[in-house]
Amino acid sequence: MAKKRDDEQPALEGDGAVATETERKVEPPKLYRVLLHNDNYTTMEFVVMILVTVFRHSEAEAVQIMLNVHQKGVGVAGIFAYEIAETKAAQVMRVARQHEFPLRCSVELA
Repeated sequence: MAKKRDDEQPALEGDGAVATETERKVEPPKLYRVLLHNDNYTTMEFVVMILVTVFRHSEAEAVQIMLNVHQKGVGVAGIFAYEIAETKAAQVMRVARQHEFPLRCSVELA
């Protein structure tokens, strides 16, 4: 009979797997909408530029979102985890102020 080494795990009945950690369910992060709000001063071209550069939309998608913002007063620029949504909203506000536009951007739970 072979001698058992001290570093060997004892064999268990069943499939041979040894449970070493308690399994935990990891929930996906909550998602947040980044909203652009219509105003009477920010140009449509600037909003399209923001949607293309900050949110990485295609030109066609950006135009559709901009028209939605223009017609309905608000539109969804993107949906992200909270930290990313806040960062993008702050980036939009900073660039808008640099170009002297009053474009508003907000974040809400999706």
